[in-house]
Amino acid sequence: MQAIILAAGMGKRLGDLTQNNTKCMVKVNGVTLIERLLRQLEKVKAPEALSRIVIVTGYEGRKLREYVDTLGIKCAIEYVDNPIYATTNNIYSLYLAKDYLMREDTLLFESDLIMEDSVIERIVQNPYPSLALVDKFESWMDGTVVTLDYEDNIKSFIPGSKFSHEATENYYKTVNIYKFSKEFSTSHYVPFLAAYSKALGNNEYYEQVLRVIALLDKPEIKALRLSGEAWYEIDDVQDLDIAESMFCKPEEKLKKMEGRYGGYWRYPRILDFCYLVNPYFPNSRLMSELKANFDRLVCNYPSGMRVNSLLAGKYFGIKHNYVCVGNGAAELIKGLMESLEGKLGVVLPTFEEYPNRLSKDRLVCFETVEHDFAYTADMLMEYFEDKDISTLLVVNPDNPSGNFIPRADVLRLCAWSSKKGIKLIIDESFVDFSEGTPNNTLLTNSVLESYPHLVVVKSISKSYGVPGLRLGIMASGDEQFISWLKKDVAIWNINSLGEFYMQIFGKYEKNYQQACVQFMNERRRFMNELSAVPFLRVLPSQANYFLCEVLPPYTSRQLTETLLEKHDILIKDCSGKNAMKGRNFIRIAVRDEKDNNALTEAMKNI
Repeated sequence: MQAIILAAGMGKRLGDLTQNNTKCMVKVNGVTLIERLLRQLEKVKAPEALSRIVIVTGYEGRKLREYVDTLGIKCAIEYVDNPIYATTNNIYSLYLAKDYLMREDTLLFESDLIMEDSVIERIVQNPYPSLALVDKFESWMDGTVVTLDYEDNIKSFIPGSKFSHEATENYYKTVNIYKFSKEFSTSHYVPFLAAYSKALGNNEYYEQVLRVIALLDKPEIKALRLSGEAWYEIDDVQDLDIAESMFCKPEEKLKKMEGRYGGYWRYPRILDFCYLVNPYFPNSRLMSELKANFDRLVCNYPSGMRVNSLLAGKYFGIKHNYVCVGNGAAELIKGLMESLEGKLGVVLPTFEEYPNRLSKDRLVCFETVEHDFAYTADMLMEYFEDKDISTLLVVNPDNPSGNFIPRADVLRLCAWSSKKGIKLIIDESFVDFSEGTPNNTLLTNSVLESYPHLVVVKSISKSYGVPGLRLGIMASGDEQFISWLKKDVAIWNINSLGEFYMQIFGKYEKNYQQACVQFMNERRRFMNELSAVPFLRVLPSQANYFLCEVLPPYTSRQLTETLLEKHDILIKDCSGKNAMKGRNFIRIAVRDEKDNNALTEAMKNI
């Protein structure tokens, strides 16, 4: 068996990275794509080592040859040059190597692929002589897809021009790795390749030939489905960034994933227990209504702040002049923190978006680690009674601890802070998950009017399950402050999808309340499951997450790295948070029963 690598392309979409180098010389975590692939092919036993590796060169071909010569690859390497690479596509590159195809069985690769070793092992070890490696279609994939029958015969090759987003459930993406037997190449592929090139020219793709062959009664090639093995195709700098986070050492992988701050939908195999949402809302009918209006919403401007304040007021049942809508709560938090004067009283550990906006000398901190992260309104009033603060921040339920102060006690805190002349910020982004909801919120006209020094923050993303819409609100009976805040943000700070969601939410409010009850039932069940894991101590929570102490023999970092590397599960390592005192804690989001069971099963396997 031999291998053929197509490496003639220019890789223009990678910009400066391929200005003087061919695409396969781009580095992923310090190693070029071509070196990684060649070293993987060196290890192939099929059942013997490969007889040769043929590289089809073109753009910067001389540089590529010189570079490969420095790698000390033991397998024989031969080259085929495509002198007209700039005006042809890969069908011509493969056509130039047709004589090799007819000499012996062949593994065919495109040079812009990165994969784990098991991907190559999968196709090499399968006894069927001619195979197209495929994977279940995911949103990040681009290019040719296929449909399969129950025997893994390729029913059809579907090019981009015929792609239907409504049919993706039935699609498989070609990985651009093939195994051709010598007989298949001689009797099928090469004759069709020559005829196709002659009839339709050289500015096509070699998969078009397979598309024709698949129409035959006996095409002699089947699909081989991957089952979780990692691979990626690198066409642009964003692909490169994702590939670097997928193919690196476990400790580096975690850092790279944490540094993305979301966007994990690009990694379809990742189970995200790090970021916090409502697993039971929105329901399918609400999503269907959003989808039905998608075209109209994308093609039209959203309303300005005045209209969106009306919607937010209706959404939460408060006066529109008491509320400001944000592009996520984070946008409003930034404006709020920049407006503050004096020192801020803060409970640690907490959601660090607030304290990170101020210098450390402006923070007066109440640390809860000695109390096992639990605290009451009375503890806060006692601690801050004689402290020089102008503002007090309380996240309720708190993040990451899940500690909750009942509404009656929060109102006592409102009265105390009013008497002391202290502005009070209550972030109740997770309050709808607390026992007694929906009666725990401070978002009522009577509360806001009674305590104009009170500012209430609520992230719609977290409790309503729509983080991609980026919605949050800030409310206060201090109309002068809210008016200033509205002027501080852009007039079109939220998009039409977010606006439309707020407009239609009222029809689904009962569904939302039912979803919160369903969530609390699952949270109780999930806590029992987590508590059975011997190396976890689970703290009680009134939010949509649990703070857990990781016990020996593991550290929180080791556990987080292992879950990501071995199980594609991402959790939050909290050991680096302020006031953790070097203790090993993780935060685990509460998802639906299926996902929660997957996590506990992974924990038990560890």
